Amino acid sequence: MLLHGFPQDVSCYDDVVPKLLTAGYRVLVPTQRGYAASARPPRRRDYRPSELINDMVGLLDAAGVDRAHVVGHDWGGAVAWGVAGRYPERVRSVTVLSTPHPRAWAESMLRSNQALRSWYMAFFQLPRLPEFLLASRLSRTLSDTGLPAEHVDRNCALMADRRALTGAVNWYRGMPLSGVTPDVAVPTSFLWGARDFALGRVAAERTAAHVTGDYTFEALNAGHWLPEPRSDQVAEAIIERARSAT
Repeated sequence: MLLHGFPQDVSCYDDVVPKLLTAGYRVLVPTQRGYAASARPPRRRDYRPSELINDMVGLLDAAGVDRAHVVGHDWGGAVAWGVAGRYPERVRSVTVLSTPHPRAWAESMLRSNQALRSWYMAFFQLPRLPEFLLASRLSRTLSDTGLPAEHVDRNCALMADRRALTGAVNWYRGMPLSGVTPDVAVPTSFLWGARDFALGRVAAERTAAHVTGDYTFEALNAGHWLPEPRSDQVAEAIIERARSAT
């Protein structure tokens, strides 16, 4: 189960999915709450992490899957940590891209420059203004942070629908309503880009303290966007982790 982040859609895994299929895996790639026109609730509390996590458990139920290998990037990574921590009986393994464990991220606020890196999360709590500014600056921001041009164009086209943009930003607005993410006991791999503009090394390295199961951490010479430009490495890491947990 592959979970996208902000402001991506399922296309971020376009180059990863064929490799997983070739390796013999069934792959679920959901369009998540707020991004899909048919699932775009308006209230902030509708985007609290417990709701987002339960969506994915519901997907497994609907697909008839007892246990899955869960993969997530960016906000999808936060959901992956939550599913693995709260519902370990549904998870064979978890592979997280870019996003440290939420508690490691919180701890790094007082131990590094992570608060400065994450300034926009506070800004996104405001009504309407974030959508207004993102509408004009998103393309340049994505390009400047290393996202390949074809994905910049697709993501900007998706976010051109102001309702979709609000749904995506609402993930940040729901964040203050989150509870504590448990430590993760399932087999875990964490890939982080050493040039990530948003998520720093202290949070990445502290993640190990919140994984009690078999754990692999790999720092790549890369930025924040891993599924798109680093699809080979991402697919290899997913397959290696899944095979080791079988």
